[in-house]
Amino acid sequence: MAPKTLGELFDAFEREAFRLETLDDYSKSGNTEAYEAFLAGEPQPSDYNEAWVTELLSHTSQGRRIYRVHVLTRPLTPYLRFELGWGYRKNMTGGEEFFILDTTERPNPLEGVPDFWLMDNLTPGVMNYSGDGAFLSADMYPAEHAEEFRAYRDTAMAHSVPFTDWWSEYGE
Repeated sequence: MAPKTLGELFDAFEREAFRLETLDDYSKSGNTEAYEAFLAGEPQPSDYNEAWVTELLSHTSQGRRIYRVHVLTRPLTPYLRFELGWGYRKNMTGGEEFFILDTTERPNPLEGVPDFWLMDNLTPGVMNYSGDGAFLSADMYPAEHAEEFRAYRDTAMAHSVPFTDWWSEYGE
């Protein structure tokens, strides 16, 4: 029987998991205590995001690719400074790859495209968030929608740059 939830799909993917992020604020979706510590100017704890890094390593150590593109504009919101500065840099230690599609000085080629995961090029999961950045649900789409989401992924990758290159120029 095929997995039905995003979590089950993430546990079962065989080759690659792609994520498109389009929001400037996911502060109500994850570790709010870490975000508050970041805002207070506290140093990043050495064990920050360790559970996710372990999850990443369980996949990437077996040759599976996990990568994402974040569509954003500058100046960065406080949340994006946190996500990129603490999250992305830490998650890279688990083998996750990050790319930035910066639309500060150009049109967004993915205007209106929602956040999503695409597993093994076959199964899209559209992420739903509230206006204040709280994760609400994931809608799993049938395989006949995969081509549309592969095109979104390909557009995102064609217009993005590796995070480390972007961060070295614009990171804070």
